[in-house]
Amino acid sequence: MSRRAFLALTALAATGCAPAEDEEHAIRLATGLAGGPYEVLGDRFAVELRRDGVAVQVIKTAASVQNLQMLADGRADVGFSLADSADDAVRVRHQPVAALARMYMNYVHLVVRHDSAVFEPKDLAGRVVSIGAEGSGTAVTAARVLSAAGLPSAGTLRLGLDASILALREGDVDAFFWSGGVPTPALAATEGIRLVPLESLVPVLRRTYGPVYEPADVPAGVYAGSLPVPTVGTPSYLMCRRDLPEDAAYTITETLFRARDRLQAPSAPGGRLDKRYAIGTGIVPLHPGAARYYRSVYG
Repeated sequence: MSRRAFLALTALAATGCAPAEDEEHAIRLATGLAGGPYEVLGDRFAVELRRDGVAVQVIKTAASVQNLQMLADGRADVGFSLADSADDAVRVRHQPVAALARMYMNYVHLVVRHDSAVFEPKDLAGRVVSIGAEGSGTAVTAARVLSAAGLPSAGTLRLGLDASILALREGDVDAFFWSGGVPTPALAATEGIRLVPLESLVPVLRRTYGPVYEPADVPAGVYAGSLPVPTVGTPSYLMCRRDLPEDAAYTITETLFRARDRLQAPSAPGGRLDKRYAIGTGIVPLHPGAARYYRSVYG
């Protein structure tokens, strides 16, 4: 077994549970919905950890909010989250979680049919909108966007990405929200859609919730349109439970950066995993093991 694997597994055993099988020591990695960026990135990250001999159990979830709850109650060790959900977990709910890295920028997509009469957020009034799956960070962000636009979120549907695409195609919803890197493959493969600009809401969101939101442009030509679409951006964090042993947190963070080219995080602006970018997690504290890794890099 490699040194990294030994450190991770013995540290996990130090929590008080030391079963004989390595799989029972496995790092439990909470990812996201099937086909979504967290699931894809999580599967790749699990491969890299196993490459070092670290056992990993990948847990498919609804993403951010569910991941944070699982970290807080000890059902997961590591997981992905949108920055706004992580900020809320620490500042409002006081959940025992910490950050390992700020990873890449997510773009809030407000998706409508190409021939839709919705051209700005206020046009959603009286229309049926999917705000994302229950327990997802997308649903949190979308509800805040609707509030910033002066629109109620009551009566909205909570559908995952695939279900939202189908519902839009069949006319069951007039629009849907999605927060992810660009391009999101499922959207890139969907014809007859366009994105609604949301940049006018960034100042309102920042006044209410702080700097977890920032202006971001979906680059030209990423989807069907040829022009950039200005929208709301919020980063993704790699999170962990606060009591994850320090050596395990160090090892996971080290693996993350050593394997970053193979992980292929979304490549749009803000997408490349960078050590200086990674420590900017705002009010969400870095885990001491992650902080030790960054000190080892920068001195």
